[in-house]
Amino acid sequence: MANEDVDHGRRRFLTYTTAAVGGVGVAAAAVPFIKSWEPSARARAAGAPTMADISKIESGQMVRYPWRGVPVFVVNRTQAQVATLKMKDVIDRLRDPDSNETSQQPAYAKNWHRSLKPQWLVMIGICTHLGCVPDYVPKIGPEPFDPDWKSGFFCPCHKSRYDIAGRVYQDVPAPLNMVIPPYHFVDDTHVQIGVNPPGEKS
Repeated sequence: MANEDVDHGRRRFLTYTTAAVGGVGVAAAAVPFIKSWEPSARARAAGAPTMADISKIESGQMVRYPWRGVPVFVVNRTQAQVATLKMKDVIDRLRDPDSNETSQQPAYAKNWHRSLKPQWLVMIGICTHLGCVPDYVPKIGPEPFDPDWKSGFFCPCHKSRYDIAGRVYQDVPAPLNMVIPPYHFVDDTHVQIGVNPPGEKS
């Protein structure tokens, strides 16, 4: 009888010990597995806002900044480029001159210059046809692809054209204006891409 009590006690002890060791093992194995579900530092950074220093972007110049894995074009538009945005011969050739497709820009960029300030264009540099990156063609004057070119963006993949506000021309493969991301001016020399202005919604 005493031996049976000892055996039962030993069995219970071994059972509890085995369960405890097994539980610790499972927990130890689960930690790296669960950690693998968390976004990497690179992934977190890819989704984070981007700060653009615009202090050295010269008039007429464009600089690219990465945000969420896509290029964002920041253009310091010249007065002559800004003036083209209201030209009737440009407006008449555009597919959506009033930016009525609301998915392509925040409400605060639904205006004739598609931006917070007419001088500065902040835009995702992806063609709305098949996702190529258009070329920035700042010159106002005849180009091989358009004899009446007024500055803007030309996609070399399938020849889609956009004006200097990213508004798409008619009769090209691209169906929509290029996308304006959320952004705001932190101060006179910095733009934060990925965050709306205080009090504004996208």
